[in-house]
Amino acid sequence: MLDFRVRTFLCVCQTLNYTKAAQQLHITQPAVSAHIRYVETYYQVQLFHYQNRKLELTAAGKLLYQRLRTLTNDETQLQAELHAPQQETEQFSLGVTMTIGEYAIIKPLTNLLKQQPHLNLHLHFGNTAQLLEQLKEGSIQMALVEGYYPKDMYVHKHYRTEAYIPVCATSHVFKNATPHTIEDLIEERILLREKGSGTRNILERYLAIRGMHMEDFHHYIEVENMHTIIDLLCEDCGISFLYRMAAQKQIQAGILKEISLEDFSIHHDLDFIWEKGSLYTDRNETICSQLTHA
Repeated sequence: MLDFRVRTFLCVCQTLNYTKAAQQLHITQPAVSAHIRYVETYYQVQLFHYQNRKLELTAAGKLLYQRLRTLTNDETQLQAELHAPQQETEQFSLGVTMTIGEYAIIKPLTNLLKQQPHLNLHLHFGNTAQLLEQLKEGSIQMALVEGYYPKDMYVHKHYRTEAYIPVCATSHVFKNATPHTIEDLIEERILLREKGSGTRNILERYLAIRGMHMEDFHHYIEVENMHTIIDLLCEDCGISFLYRMAAQKQIQAGILKEISLEDFSIHHDLDFIWEKGSLYTDRNETICSQLTHA
């Protein structure tokens, strides 16, 4: 059971404002100040300082925030275990990105559940940005992500590596003859996932390296579902950039094709991640191993 002053510290870390923290915690601002002083005295470090009139965490404060936040999330998991209807059951929540959930995880999950029939699994879907926030909040214990994330903040285990390719309908006629480079595609309508999606983030980073931006494409459709993007591609409504696994069936059937570009070759890792220092690291590593080798 975490101390109420720790809760105050975590709230100030999230708001970086004593007044807002007091309002959220329904206590007075002097009480917030007193709680922070207590934590600083206990650990014998300064946790906050003002920079340009803005409250900021010190290096020690950032470290303590990360560790105590992890302990808070572990406590949430512990409470779920203590209230499990039967002692032989285990609660586990896994977050997956849309593409992984639809194309890369079903068979491994099936094998996992056969190996661990006592496991009560909660499967959450979201884009990479949403899953990182859910890890931070403690609403999931582990995530399987395809996008970029701050590796220094998480334990990460490699799941697999996937090819990331440009795709269009086999019958597609390009506006500027046969494309050879990504610049040759800017007249095309591009089908995009929403902001925060790992699939989109990979393309944004690639374009930035080449001094380009998403806005360089003259026409676009933004879609929050990969199945819909695949369907639109099959109807020749534009081009897209995605993991080959998402379009593998349509490519094999000859409905879609990979666009061959001289300057585009990307392979990206899919990783399991969870917060560093978690009490459940051994359990998470076991589940990772069972899913990876399923």
